[in-house]
Amino acid sequence: MLQDMTIKQRLIDRLNNRTATVGIVGLGYVGLPLAVEFAEVGFNVIGVDVTPSKVDLLNSGVSYIPDIPTERLRPLVENGKLRATTDYADLRQADAVSICVPTPLRKTKDPDMSYVIQAVEGTASICHEGMLLVLESTTYPGTTQELIVPRLQRDGFVIGETVFVSFSPERIDPGNKNYGVHNTPKVVGGVTEACTEVTAALYGAAVEQVIRVSSPAAAEMVKLLENTFRAVNIGLVNEMALMCDKLDVNVWEVIRAASSKPFGFMPFYPGPGLGGHCIPVDPHYLSWKLKALNYTARFIELASEINTSMPEVVVEKVGDALNDERKSVRGSNVVVLGVAYKKDIDDVRESPALDVIGLLRKRGAHVQYHDPYVPKIYLDNGQIMQTSTWSESLLKDADCVVIVTDHSNYDWRQVLEHSKLVVDTRNAVGGMNGAARVVTL
Repeated sequence: MLQDMTIKQRLIDRLNNRTATVGIVGLGYVGLPLAVEFAEVGFNVIGVDVTPSKVDLLNSGVSYIPDIPTERLRPLVENGKLRATTDYADLRQADAVSICVPTPLRKTKDPDMSYVIQAVEGTASICHEGMLLVLESTTYPGTTQELIVPRLQRDGFVIGETVFVSFSPERIDPGNKNYGVHNTPKVVGGVTEACTEVTAALYGAAVEQVIRVSSPAAAEMVKLLENTFRAVNIGLVNEMALMCDKLDVNVWEVIRAASSKPFGFMPFYPGPGLGGHCIPVDPHYLSWKLKALNYTARFIELASEINTSMPEVVVEKVGDALNDERKSVRGSNVVVLGVAYKKDIDDVRESPALDVIGLLRKRGAHVQYHDPYVPKIYLDNGQIMQTSTWSESLLKDADCVVIVTDHSNYDWRQVLEHSKLVVDTRNAVGGMNGAARVVTL
């Protein structure tokens, strides 16, 4: 027992005095900000990613994530605090490894765990006594206990004594100027109390506040509750928008007035659908898990049904608006403004704009898009569409301009002045006057 305590205490000491080496598997929107945060507080950080181009860029000190400016990354690379590799063998010297790989859904809405399994296998192959392994990828409750623990036990490790395993959900919000890794509380749940203690020491070195929960499953459920809360409430407000439309009531006015209540109400806003890797995806992990226990997550299923229908609602709005102008969708020139899933970022994962564009094209519209952050998109048929050059003629030549993503650097008055018809799904031009006829969601 004394030897076991020595293993744990030795690791905690290395974490506390910043002499530990930290590994990050997956250097995307979650992994890279985490790697930079750890490097800035003094850890030597080794990042692993399967994409050689990302590794090459990072090792040259160039960032591909908007939230991490190159000016912030380069000094860490130059002073040797952060380096990247495609080889798991380079993690042999790591004392702690955080796995931050994607967890997408298959078309059947069940979890695709292949990236996590690959990362766990790669890390387990170099795991050594005194190592901490943390899963950050959003997943269903039970993943850490079911996938990671048996794999390490198979190699003879004793969880909580010779190695340490925890789950700590990522809470990255791309484009958020107020909250990042450092000032967003970090939830940690270890397989044992010793695992939780070691994990708290790791993240406590880089994050202002660490929240301990009783188990990995509890930590996994925390993340799913957070995003299910958002998905369900967005589904509610999207349905409210549909009801207000039928009642000829302005939903944005209703939300604004309801927001004046200082208690018991939190504003959510309708839109063209859900996007990003989290909100459209994460609740389905919970729903899938509960189906195995013969339970139907009704709120999740209903919210998903409403939210995934919103691109079709937008296209119907476009069709009705063009019809009022005695034009059909087929043959009309439609310009989509913004294709990122939310404003001021370059991320198009699960973006409703892609569905809006696809549905408009299917109905025969000639579609262009403009997005200052997204130079090109890939359509379902594999075709590449390039962003159009911003100009007054782009707006003037459009039969309809559809605002899907309300980027801050758009001049909305210019849009209203030079467009004929605007379908605004974000209330971006609400309250403004201009030459264009405006139709809202």
